Amino acid sequence: MTYNFGVSFRFTVEIDGLIVGGFSEVSGLEVETEYEEYREGGVNNFVHRLPKQTKYQPILLKRGITTSSTLWDWYNGVVNGQVSRRNGTIVMSDAGGQEICRWNFFRAYPVKWTGPNLNALSSETAVEALEFVHNGFQAVFQKS
Repeated sequence: MTYNFGVSFRFTVEIDGLIVGGFSEVSGLEVETEYEEYREGGVNNFVHRLPKQTKYQPILLKRGITTSSTLWDWYNGVVNGQVSRRNGTIVMSDAGGQEICRWNFFRAYPVKWTGPNLNALSSETAVEALEFVHNGFQAVFQKS
């Protein structure tokens, strides 16, 4: 199966197996392994690069405000000292609703919630954002 990457995609997020909504933007799906360079004496044309720590960036979700308070409630628990680590999944589908890929993240908890900019003279959609940290993710690509 081939995908037309010129069309828009849809993103849904599941937390502990329950769909919490569709999102217009997902960012932070980044992983990087640091490395250390080690120069061996007498070998001038080669540098060993040894792997060190692997780091995962925080994930940021953005969507139009809905009547669901699920994301706010999760973050508000952290504010009140009740950190609830949860597993979840970000599912990317094509314009026809066919799943393309999913990223399963582990032991996440929110660290920042951003509400909408309110302006009565603007016709822009009110957007909320949730940023969370996690202990890694696994990408699962649909086979064609």
